[in-house]
Amino acid sequence: MCGLVSIHVSGTSIDIHEDSVGAMLAAIAHRGPDGSGRHRVEGQLAQGHVRLAIIDPDHGQQPMISADGRYSIVFNGAIYNYVELRTELERRGVEFRTRSDTEVLLAQLAIDGARAIPRLNGMFAFVFHDRATNRWIAARDPFGIKPLYYTRQHDALVFASETKALLRHPQTTARLDLRSLAQYVVFQYTIGARTMFEGIEKVPQATYVEGCGSTITAQHRYWTPNTTVGIDDERVAAEQIRAVLDDSVRMQLRSDVPLGGYLSGGLDSSAVCSLATKLSGQRLTVFHGRFTDVPGYDESVYARALADSIGAEMRTITPTWHDFVEEMPRVVRLLDEPVAGPGAFPQYMVSRLAAGEVKVVLGGQGGDEIFGGYARYLIAYLEQAIKGAITETQEEGRFVVTLDNVVRQLRVLKSYFPLIRDFWSHGVFESMDRRYFALIDRSRGVYELLDPELRAELDLDTVFEEYLDLFNRPDTPSYINKMLSFDMSTLLPALLQVEDRMSMGASLESRVPLLDTRVIDLLGSVAPSIKFGAGVGKHALKLAIGELLPSTVLDRGDKMGFPVPLTEWMQHPKMAEFVTDNILGGGRDGSSLIDPAAAEPLLEHHRYTNRQLWGLLSLQMWHHEFFDA
Repeated sequence: MCGLVSIHVSGTSIDIHEDSVGAMLAAIAHRGPDGSGRHRVEGQLAQGHVRLAIIDPDHGQQPMISADGRYSIVFNGAIYNYVELRTELERRGVEFRTRSDTEVLLAQLAIDGARAIPRLNGMFAFVFHDRATNRWIAARDPFGIKPLYYTRQHDALVFASETKALLRHPQTTARLDLRSLAQYVVFQYTIGARTMFEGIEKVPQATYVEGCGSTITAQHRYWTPNTTVGIDDERVAAEQIRAVLDDSVRMQLRSDVPLGGYLSGGLDSSAVCSLATKLSGQRLTVFHGRFTDVPGYDESVYARALADSIGAEMRTITPTWHDFVEEMPRVVRLLDEPVAGPGAFPQYMVSRLAAGEVKVVLGGQGGDEIFGGYARYLIAYLEQAIKGAITETQEEGRFVVTLDNVVRQLRVLKSYFPLIRDFWSHGVFESMDRRYFALIDRSRGVYELLDPELRAELDLDTVFEEYLDLFNRPDTPSYINKMLSFDMSTLLPALLQVEDRMSMGASLESRVPLLDTRVIDLLGSVAPSIKFGAGVGKHALKLAIGELLPSTVLDRGDKMGFPVPLTEWMQHPKMAEFVTDNILGGGRDGSSLIDPAAAEPLLEHHRYTNRQLWGLLSLQMWHHEFFDA
């Protein structure tokens, strides 16, 4: 894990840009406390790098230059199949100076160019440069686990691992992007290449960009998930899923420094920790977070059951409202943009706990989006099944989940009454795309509280059109496949942004073994009746790894997802004061995104939900942090 800066020009002096590299690296120093380096080619580029040393800690410093001096690379992430790639390269006559995955990546790109990228199994963001031609390649991993941002300046193109680094460049100004703000109001994250900062974009996941000097010449998507259904036998599906999960975890166990695991007590992290223990033969140290000052927010009984079953050492942290008040400003700074729910706070606390003992953790991020774990999928299918039973039609044909199957699973929705009430209050039995939008639209209760002048500038209709395009893009009649595809291309990158920032904020490398292109392509070929079998979320995952887990974890029906008791904590006067001051208070220049007259009654009479409170608080604190200065 690392942080990178890469500034490209077309023959003009690099001096003015090189002077900013130090400040840009300082902004992301938390990403790489083990070392830093810089590289320049006059008239072409200036690069900088901060390193968290995981593979070959004594070597592999960056920027890394090829032996002949022609090529250079700055790289953030991990190439898990670097051992296999290195063996092939050695057969082709390549000699290596280190044991690092960075050198393998550099050699592979020097020989094969962009053709090498689809062969990489890993999480990565890199900029590779050829000084003989001043051409470069910038790429990001298939899921967007590792970040890569860029901005076009007067005579330069500037890349960095975080937007806060780009904002340290003297030619970059923080300006609010209204189109992205509209997306945030609806989803609580942005979609596509946009960011909340006008003029700053991100390289999309599964994409590489080519250019020469300060000019981008082409952009290519190098991987698209498979959606062709071909496996409709549960036993075959389970065996193949287990085999590919085993291999993904096996490769991600590669580390030259201590390694542990996140363990929430849910199915995904339990599966990863169980597989890691079985495949490594080592006793794993696992890290868990819980809330004990409010009933109903403690999953530690499930985490303990799993830890005991695999013989793991379990470390636990119990954040409080006081920790929230103390740490929330840092969480906002680390995130760069307001995004994806209050889980960022406890994730940061658990990351700090883990960083005290290990430098690498394996986690279960992505399981909900690829295996179908969200309760809203069941809510969506409940309506779809009722509609089909009444009209005696099935929009999905043989891919349908029947009403009988769904009804048997409804007990898992006991804690989702508010969402269900809202969902059924309007638009019943409309098309799949409109109904799923109703389940994920977060704008109600937030949009009305924005500053009226700002509200008038936001175009929520365009956001809906963007949603429709993405939701209906997969060529499949399957409702679950459409929902999973949308979430994997939008929500998952937002959650991975949180994963990256919170772990890197603690100088910790977080790996996510469920997110392997082989897993996703295999799942794309599995029939929806297996994937969401009998209306059971993560049915395919349970088939594949059920034997490894205690029944208390495998059969639990109270999915939590690391909720934070924000509304309950508001009973504490200091917590209420902190939240109220940040939401209602203007910035140092008096600016505010929130209309105090509209928000004050809501706060005074405690008429808010956790999600609403987080949406307002994180948005306003982010605006103060990045725009007041």
